[in-house]
Amino acid sequence: MTRHPLRRLRRARRAVVVRRRRLPYSVWRRASARLDCLHHLGPQERLRLRLLSGDFLAEKRFTAIDPLELSDTIRAVIAIQACLLILELGLDWYRGWREIIVYPDSFLVDVTVTDEAGVEHHWREARGGEAWGAGPVILSWRDARPGVHPHGPGSNVVIHEFAHKLDWLDGQADGRPPLHADMDPTAWHDAFQAAYDDLRRREAHHHRTPIDPYAATAPGEFFAVVSEVFFERPGLLARAYPAVYRQLAAFYRQDPLLALKQRHATAEKGRGAPQRKTIHHAQRPPCPARRPAPRRLQHEH
Repeated sequence: MTRHPLRRLRRARRAVVVRRRRLPYSVWRRASARLDCLHHLGPQERLRLRLLSGDFLAEKRFTAIDPLELSDTIRAVIAIQACLLILELGLDWYRGWREIIVYPDSFLVDVTVTDEAGVEHHWREARGGEAWGAGPVILSWRDARPGVHPHGPGSNVVIHEFAHKLDWLDGQADGRPPLHADMDPTAWHDAFQAAYDDLRRREAHHHRTPIDPYAATAPGEFFAVVSEVFFERPGLLARAYPAVYRQLAAFYRQDPLLALKQRHATAEKGRGAPQRKTIHHAQRPPCPARRPAPRRLQHEH
């Protein structure tokens, strides 16, 4: 006799947890309205992204650096873009770390580089984002705001730093995250190496580069930058480096360019359908003495 009340109590507790993890629609609407990286998603994908973002917000801790006030919308903007990368992968791909630190503007970090002669060079550098293996993700809100592309069209600091997190999953940010079992590591290496070498050649000869030249600084940065472009401007990446685009589509289990083409084709088909004109009985004109030629339906173009 005691099982049923306990079962109802457990269900009620689970329902409370689900409500707490759910991202309110009003916050989702405000946060997602200006995110260009979501343009390829349909209604079902957007719903799943909203639910995944709620789980992300429940598991990660956000810390704001004064004088920034961390609102629900700011947290949601970051969570939605972070979860876009793992929409078809799952929240477990962000395991092993918990904190996101948000600065109001760019922040300074100490950089140490050892040259070929063994001499260490030290300096301070302003950054808009940073991510480490088991450490926090650090973001500048000025650079992470919706509609802001700090390094030109297609750039996205949130996607960039969270791509680094995926890259760090195997212990090193070398530009190759853990690949799925159905992916060919050789095909990944060949596609990325050829594109990386091409970008470095263009940069060395001061030629115009199709993506942010910062991608040429290291393989890990190349992966993060092409991930930005993959979601923000998929057509650009597919034209510049089609083999890289195909590998990212296989890794992220998403194809933004194909999804956009399908949505546009569906929209064009809907606009091209003829509109039927309904004549209500009360407005029907009297029958003429002679039957006129049939009226052609007007097609909208």
